[in-house]
Amino acid sequence: MALDKNTIAKRIAKELKDGYYVNLGIGIPTLVANHVPPEIAIEFQSENGVLGIGPFPFEGDEDADLINAGKQTITTMPGASFFDSSMSFSMIRGKHIDLTVLGAMEVAENGDIANWKIPGKLVKGMGGAMDLVASAENIIVAMMQVNKRGESKLIKRCSLPLTGIKCVKKIVTELGVYEIIAEGFLLVEYAPGVSVERIKNATEGNLIVSNGLKEMNFS
Repeated sequence: MALDKNTIAKRIAKELKDGYYVNLGIGIPTLVANHVPPEIAIEFQSENGVLGIGPFPFEGDEDADLINAGKQTITTMPGASFFDSSMSFSMIRGKHIDLTVLGAMEVAENGDIANWKIPGKLVKGMGGAMDLVASAENIIVAMMQVNKRGESKLIKRCSLPLTGIKCVKKIVTELGVYEIIAEGFLLVEYAPGVSVERIKNATEGNLIVSNGLKEMNFS
């Protein structure tokens, strides 16, 4: 059975380590903040100028003045701080962010990512994605593996305008977990009930099945 977006975020939360400073992109990545293991302390940063983001607020508890980069209402943790964009991007460009989790429209088998623009469609701007992929040491992509037309988004070469080149390290989709290696997409985990054959059919780029392939674990 393929995962839903919330379960993709839950799997990515397993990549978090105590003391990490983490930037979450728009979409599925924002859900990661709801699944931080209780035994670790994480500082979530947003490029609009917040450090110390907490889980999403419950309905009725929203504060319109507290938002993330995607303009979603957020909560903050004790000790959170607020600052301007120049300070925020100094953190990013200064490589003070340990992990970036981004959404994507396409990821190529060599680690290229396209996630900010579809030609011909209106776009507000590229946001902080280009700074994040150029500066972060560890980049994980959270995405659905196929688009609404059933076409793979894990492809040989990106057709959309690139956000970053050879920068993605790991990808988590509704079907599996992949690492980028020299040969292409290395499948290391599969979603419960999803066959390798289904994953192959949903991957346009070169897919390598790990000898240590295992079922995704969320505990």
